Parts: sequence; C-alpha cells; structure tokens
Amino acid sequence: MPDVFLTGGTGFVGGALLRRLVAEGRVVRALARTPAGQGLVRSLGAEAFAGDLEDAAALRRGMAGCRVVFHAAGVNAMCLPDPAPMYRANVEGPAAVVRAAAAAGVPRVVHTSSAVTMGEAARAVATEATEHRGSYLSHYERSKHRGEQQALAEGARAGVEVVCVNPSSVQGPGRTGGTGRLLIGYLSGRLRWTVDATFSLVFVDDCTRAHLLAERRGVPGERYLVSGATLRVPEAVALLGRVGGVERRVRYLPAWTAVAGATVAGGAWHLAGRQAPLCREMARVLRHGAAYDGSRATRELGLEYTPLEEWLRATVEWYRAEGLV
Repeated sequence: MPDVFLTGGTGFVGGALLRRLVAEGRVVRALARTPAGQGLVRSLGAEAFAGDLEDAAALRRGMAGCRVVFHAAGVNAMCLPDPAPMYRANVEGPAAVVRAAAAAGVPRVVHTSSAVTMGEAARAVATEATEHRGSYLSHYERSKHRGEQQALAEGARAGVEVVCVNPSSVQGPGRTGGTGRLLIGYLSGRLRWTVDATFSLVFVDDCTRAHLLAERRGVPGERYLVSGATLRVPEAVALLGRVGGVERRVRYLPAWTAVAGATVAGGAWHLAGRQAPLCREMARVLRHGAAYDGSRATRELGLEYTPLEEWLRATVEWYRAEGLV
C-alpha cells in the first residue's frame, strides 16, 4: 500500500522528488494525466494514478491509505496569451488537494509554493516574515501567492497540517527553462545581452531534501524559503565562465530599455495569439530582481545547502552531455 501521494511527478521539481522518495524505499502513488505521464511515473518506480487536479473524486481515491501528500504540480510560465489555465492549476489546485486529503484522512500536505509569494519590495532581501508589497509583478506570482493562501486556509479549516516549501529558482541537471536558459545561452555563445539583475538560486537536490525535511519537521501553517545563493547576473556570468572554461562577451542593458522593448515585442506576440519569448511582465521581474534568505530552512529543518560552484559544475557537465552547449 502506498504511503505517499504525489502530484507533479512528471515535472522537474516533482520528478526529482519522486526519484528521491523511491530511492529511499518509500512506496509512492503519483498522479498523472496522460498515458505518457503515467508511463514515465512507472519507469521511475512509482505507481501511476490516472487523474488531474480538477477531479476531486479521483484525488480522494488516489490518496486513500497514504500518510502524506506532496503537492508539487503547478504551472510556471510567463508571457502567456491566456493565463486562465495557470490560475486554475496554481490557485484552485492546492485547495482541491488539501480538501481531498481531508476527505481521505491524510494528516499532512507538503505544498510546493514559490519564493515569489514573499512579495518583497525592490532591493530587499526577503524572509518568511517579509511584509508583502500588495502588488504583483506577474500572473505567475499572483497565482502562486493566492494558491498558497488558499492551501493554508483550507488546511486550517479542514484540520490538515499544511507545510509550504518556497523555493527560489530551482536549477540543476535536467532544467533548461527559466534561469537555465540564461546559463545555457551564455555557455553556447547565444547570450549577447541581458539586464544586470539580482536573482536567487537553489540546487534541485537541496530543494528535494527540503521537501522531505518539511514532511518530518515542518510546522503546520508555516512557510520555508529554500534558497542557496543570491548573486547578480555579472557575478553569475563570471562564475559560469570559470566553471565552464569559456569566456563570452555580454552587454548589459539599462532596465528601462528592456522593459520598453519587451512591452513592444510582447504586444506583437500577444496579438498573434502566441506565447512571447519576452514580454513586459518578464522584464518587470528582471528589473525588480529577487533576493531570498533561505536560512530558516537550515535553522529549523536542518537543510544544508550544496556549494554553488559544486552543483553548477555538475549542471554544466549535464548540459554538455545532452548537447545543449
């Protein structure tokens, strides 16, 4: 009988968590919508359960007999022509999972949230106690914040222990999107210009360990930022060049230039009904930057972060093995 129910097992974060759970001998039942996703889940050593976040009855059946739910499913995207599906997944999904856990008698849900829910002011280093600015830089940020609030509220109402894990940008072997595109672009020589921004990163293995520690030690109703390093883009470029053994010239544009250009480009793609590679909300996020303090997870959960250069080297090796650079 499975003791773990997992959503998002075919994604980057959820897939890493699934592999770690199986490696530790846990019996995992993982939700998957498509036959391809179900096949992937089975290939990783878990039981595949057909269904989606909008099917409450399927969620309850899948969770039956489990001791914990890891909810890692969600949509992480910007510049979407229609963000409504992302809101359904990121806002309605967490509450549906907690309600199903309550109905199935599962006492604890570990919810994969995001560091963006801190809502810190520009140039601030966010902690779990940071006061939210009251506005949003992107649909993704808004959806994750609302979803987290709903998950915690539903947990309090239904008597389910909900613990939130809030990763910064999760990177490592297997990740090619988000900040990973910047890393691959620099190594391959395709990154010609960017904005001098601040961003925070966490190694995927550290993110996985944080989830398992949150299951055992996390306080219900609390959030745990998971962030191992914060640096500016020029610092990241210099480190990446040293680790990767390359030297590329990159130009840094003023933030206002990026916002203006992204507004025009994003508008054109939106009129065409297609997802833009660059848009105003993405430029706003870059201009704002992101800096997160992940020390609470160390103090209270016992999480030890892998040194940045160590995991970055492993990531570069993976890029090369996959022919990405």
